[in-house]
Amino acid sequence: MTLGNRPPSVRNDGRRPGDLRAVSITMGVQKWAEGSCRIRQGDTEVLCAATIGDRVPPHLRGKGSGWVTAEYSMLPRATAERSDREAVKGRLGGRTHEIQRLIGRSLRGVVDMTKLGEKTVTIDCDVLQADGGTRCASITGGYVALAAALMGAGLERVLTGKVAGVSVGVIHGLAMLDLDYSEDSTAEVDMNVVGTDAGTYIELQGTAEGLPFDRSRVATLLDLADGGLARLFEAQGQALASIRR
Repeated sequence: MTLGNRPPSVRNDGRRPGDLRAVSITMGVQKWAEGSCRIRQGDTEVLCAATIGDRVPPHLRGKGSGWVTAEYSMLPRATAERSDREAVKGRLGGRTHEIQRLIGRSLRGVVDMTKLGEKTVTIDCDVLQADGGTRCASITGGYVALAAALMGAGLERVLTGKVAGVSVGVIHGLAMLDLDYSEDSTAEVDMNVVGTDAGTYIELQGTAEGLPFDRSRVATLLDLADGGLARLFEAQGQALASIRR
């Protein structure tokens, strides 16, 4: 047993700064979806489902190219306090719209649209429980649902790689990986990193909540994110390996 105060490098859940939260991906959780999974990362849990449709947005008709898009929502009791459904409000909130666009951009980054043909793949991401990092978990799980759907349709060739998202930040001066809500809400620097298994990035979203940060801090955070992404790519591969081909 350890006596005294917890050292600053040990987090509330016992993790070290560079530790990812426990990740599990359960495949085939929705009967009718072409591809689906439930991803759990710590206490954040997201249901992801992919649907393949034989039509494309008007600006792509007749061009032989496909499209990948996403919808994101959070259940009313996914958080500590109930939130109203946006369907009741009659419009999407700015945060929801931003996250949907992020998920769609991220997934399109690893799909060859010309090989997809005039089809649209829609990824629905519904947050069952939120404890930080819901947009990143949606991207990571959304890719698995997308890949499962394409594999089932014999279209695996359109995938050009894997994509995942992970958060990093600075807490009490320390760079940390995969922030939960208690950390995210008090971070001095908060960054979401969306990357591919080729070592490239699709999106970097970084904000100084306290003092501005310099380039060396960005490099440290990206190195930390790269380690987390590598473990997420491994989890994605293990989940998809369970699909019969």
